Amino acid sequence: MIEAAMIWNEPNNKSHWDPEIDPEWSLFAEMTALAGDAIAAENSSVTRVLGGISPIDPLFLRRMQGYGVLDHVDAVAVHGFPLDWNLWKIDEWPQKLAEIHEVTDLPVWITEVGVSTFGAEEVQLWGLKRTAELLLGQAPRIQWYSLYDLPRAWEATTRHREAEGSSYYRHFYMGLLREDGSPKPALEEFARYTPQLGIAQWFDFEDYRLDEAVRWLKRLGVTSLRTGLSWADSFRPGALDWFDRQMDAIADFDVTITFCFTPAHRGIMPHHTSAPLVPEEFAEFCSTMIRRYAPVVGHRKMEGLSLPAA
Repeated sequence: MIEAAMIWNEPNNKSHWDPEIDPEWSLFAEMTALAGDAIAAENSSVTRVLGGISPIDPLFLRRMQGYGVLDHVDAVAVHGFPLDWNLWKIDEWPQKLAEIHEVTDLPVWITEVGVSTFGAEEVQLWGLKRTAELLLGQAPRIQWYSLYDLPRAWEATTRHREAEGSSYYRHFYMGLLREDGSPKPALEEFARYTPQLGIAQWFDFEDYRLDEAVRWLKRLGVTSLRTGLSWADSFRPGALDWFDRQMDAIADFDVTITFCFTPAHRGIMPHHTSAPLVPEEFAEFCSTMIRRYAPVVGHRKMEGLSLPAA
């Protein structure tokens, strides 16, 4: 079932929100407040989570606080990858959480933490053990990123392949399972920490891995899953059929559903990182998804609902 709705993903990271369009994040703040209110209006029992910030930056949260955004959410989230992308050591995790707790009294969720196997699979195994030592019991939700490696034929959600060098390719090796579905050494270790440790796993549109992923998650004892429903994907032919299939497949988990990605034709610029032309349209998408998949009446979905018109 949906227990939480996350509004956007890594908004302070330029691969997910364009700072040239919205340098002060005022457009993001307006959109988030509208979405938070829309979600609460549909189902006030769904926890509204501010999109996980990466880097972990208390100044960004203070900016959101200044805009009043934190009055429209019930929790904030952070993402941390100190062994891959962040410029701090893994042992600084407690300090990073403390910096966020100084800014807000809202619960702080860790909705992405992980270690790539880009250099060596043994690094992920060690990093998982140390992450569990440092973080288990320190946040209401901790979700490991991710179950699967990203297929090499796909692209990471970023605009900076040439500029990032090896940092770009680390995106492809974050899974506990290799692209072919075979286990890495850290998989067995991960099962020692469930259900306290959940999984963050994005599913691509009509993702062929969905059913097998569900089987693995249940086998590993995972109860908490974070994934997404893409606003951009909602304009594809057959979008509702795919959304229904995905949400039915993961119905047995406590789901944090992430709403993000601007449709090219609805953005100020034609890109998924763009602020929308009309922020109310994103709020309406959030409202429609909650009404369909987390209705107050208690059913997983309500038939006869449609997505907003293009």
